[in-house]
Amino acid sequence: MPSNPTVVRTVPALRRALDALRARKATVALVPTMGALHDGHVSLVRQARRRAKRVVVSIFVNPTQFAPTEDFGSYPRTWKEDIAKLAAEDVDLVWHPEVKAMYPNGFATRIVPEGPATAGLEDRFRPHFFGGVATVVGKLFTQVRPDVAIFGEKDFQQLRVVTQMAADLDLGVKVIGSKTVRERDGLAMSSRNVYLSPDERRTAPVLHQAMKDVAARLRAGEAAGTAVAAGAAAISAAGFVLDYLEVRHAATLAPIGSLKEGPMRMLVAARLGATRLIDNIAV
Repeated sequence: MPSNPTVVRTVPALRRALDALRARKATVALVPTMGALHDGHVSLVRQARRRAKRVVVSIFVNPTQFAPTEDFGSYPRTWKEDIAKLAAEDVDLVWHPEVKAMYPNGFATRIVPEGPATAGLEDRFRPHFFGGVATVVGKLFTQVRPDVAIFGEKDFQQLRVVTQMAADLDLGVKVIGSKTVRERDGLAMSSRNVYLSPDERRTAPVLHQAMKDVAARLRAGEAAGTAVAAGAAAISAAGFVLDYLEVRHAATLAPIGSLKEGPMRMLVAARLGATRLIDNIAV
């Protein structure tokens, strides 16, 4: 039976544990999470193990990336199951701080990202989000000082924001994106999928299928506006309330009209009942 990883909850304890892990100059990979771990997270941990000698997983539900109307209080928290999954993957260390350890009284510094954080996608609907993400990830990078950090491509705009921030601030960490892990029917794995009712869960794969259909149209040479409009209509007809379905430059997230202009990424966000789903694919 695998042994549980070491769990630390204060910055001094984290630093002592990291000093021990770095004996003989071992490389360290960080996998930042908010817990409620699923097979997508496990794939990130396995990627981390391939990239470094030691693996650290953070579990912290970050309040600063939730608006008052969002699901911070109800966000799934599955500590025992999470630790069992991490033990099975031979994770070395779990950084599980309390909110007061990350944001002590008097905390007054924020990272305000621009560039991909202001692309008019998630930021248009959740203007608070990337400031919260950048601040907490910036703290995690300076606390853990990893050689590499692994993020899922499912949150593609977030991946671009974190990659830009690490480069701009010379944080000394290589940010690596890991492919989205999907259910057999194509639905991207997400901790929030548990919110879906049985009927909604049956409908949810339409999101991925619609994107694949749009991508096929684009590769066949159809105009981006026409192809995207058809995809948006299919998503809405299935019962989603669409926030956006857009094709963007895969590196900059700038608007893009065709594959001739560079690598293309299609990104979507839509609500199904009370659940907001996001996804993306390469075109």
